[in-house]
Amino acid sequence: MARPFLEGNRSDHLRRTDRRAVRATDVPRRPVETALFAARAGNDVYCDNSSEANFTFDFPVGVKTMSLMRTSNPALNASVFQIHDASVSTTMTLQGTAIKAAILLAIVVAGASFTWFQTMQGFAAADVAVGQVANVPPVVYTYGMIGMIAGLILAMITIFKPAVSPYTSPLYALAEGVFLGGVSAGFEYVYPGVVPQAVALTFGTLATLLTAYATGIIRPTENFKLGIVAATGGICLFYLATMVLGFFGVHIPLVNQSGWVGIGFSLFVVVIAALNLVLDFDFIETGVTRGAPKYMEWYGAFGLLVTLVWLYLEILRLLVKMRNRD
Repeated sequence: MARPFLEGNRSDHLRRTDRRAVRATDVPRRPVETALFAARAGNDVYCDNSSEANFTFDFPVGVKTMSLMRTSNPALNASVFQIHDASVSTTMTLQGTAIKAAILLAIVVAGASFTWFQTMQGFAAADVAVGQVANVPPVVYTYGMIGMIAGLILAMITIFKPAVSPYTSPLYALAEGVFLGGVSAGFEYVYPGVVPQAVALTFGTLATLLTAYATGIIRPTENFKLGIVAATGGICLFYLATMVLGFFGVHIPLVNQSGWVGIGFSLFVVVIAALNLVLDFDFIETGVTRGAPKYMEWYGAFGLLVTLVWLYLEILRLLVKMRNRD
């Protein structure tokens, strides 16, 4: 519960209507100066006992405030930085986040390898020729469903409780690996070479955008963030509607097919998924700058993994559509 830090007179605060609006450029950069500045303007200021940087300002009605961060990734949003325990002696670093991300990717590969070989053995036992559509071994469905459901549950836990991310993130990576291994093996058996292409394009996109962000070629402005968030939300709603309609036997034509409309739609989704990586980089950099607690390294790596999994699946889907068109 936030306690009053510097509190003005509430009745006087409501009576004064001629107070000038506080502009972002008027506010000093350092937290303590910001608090004193707001207090001098007659605003109520609260401190949440978590860190010097966490202040809440009760500005008059009509004062425009700027959002510190906007990202379409549900795992990465500014609210997680408000849960900051001052007892944490170490803080988030870029190097630490990169190491955690590498660990999570290694776990994904380990989990995927297991179901990959299980799937390939199932196809071999059924004596199915490579490149031919066949019944997927039942064990693959079992592993796939377990991985997908477990991954969803672990993702929700991590999003709503970032402090447990050092424990749930590796488990999430393992579950996603189990799920992706079966899906990838199935597509690889029917479309030989498509999985290596999807993996190469995914990490190539990651490297390209990371370089562009690090060198300042790409910087997410507020309008840029708003556009990506809106596009991602629209895609999610479309996928949700497609899934619900599918239960009733209704299928949306063209978009899910291998024609030019379907390929164009998949290409659009791939671009949006890739640009979400820029928002993830911005989130991680902001966490480091604001001195987020050490466990946020795992949380940032987890959010980055969520985007990478989505990007990989969309690239895989795009390549399959292009193969079918040939």
